[in-house]
Amino acid sequence: MTQERFISLVRAEQEPLRRFLLALCCGDAALADDIAQDALVRAYVASGSFLGLSKFSTWLFRIAYNCYIDHCRKAKPEQTSVDDALEIPAAESSDSAFRYQQLYRAMDRLPEKEKASISLFYFEDRSIKEIAAILGIPQGTVKYHLSMGRTHLKQHIQL
Repeated sequence: MTQERFISLVRAEQEPLRRFLLALCCGDAALADDIAQDALVRAYVASGSFLGLSKFSTWLFRIAYNCYIDHCRKAKPEQTSVDDALEIPAAESSDSAFRYQQLYRAMDRLPEKEKASISLFYFEDRSIKEIAAILGIPQGTVKYHLSMGRTHLKQHIQL
């Protein structure tokens, strides 16, 4: 794959990838950007191994998900909470800063596979088949994670 082709494919997936990682990181934009950068570097290095057996976006999201999992494994126990990650910059309006806070708090309580499945299915409009490829799990397991994730979110979100 040429450098130009890689750049054009990444440009098309850059915002969806960032949204996916932002949801996984429960609103911590700096962490999501760090993981996205790591994923894009890894994808570029491995771009010669992309054979086109799946969509480029599926391949890229799988790399990004693996980077996220790597980060979680390396994370220190004293990692900042979702409350710390959602601190409001002075220039930002309070309405926009708190718009998704309740959702991010609820998502933060979900197991990783549920969080990823919910994010990909609802935020990125990915199919069950694509999610299974990205997460490296069977399609039936994706459906289970979606079902359990919805149940857990309902329990965590106070209406």
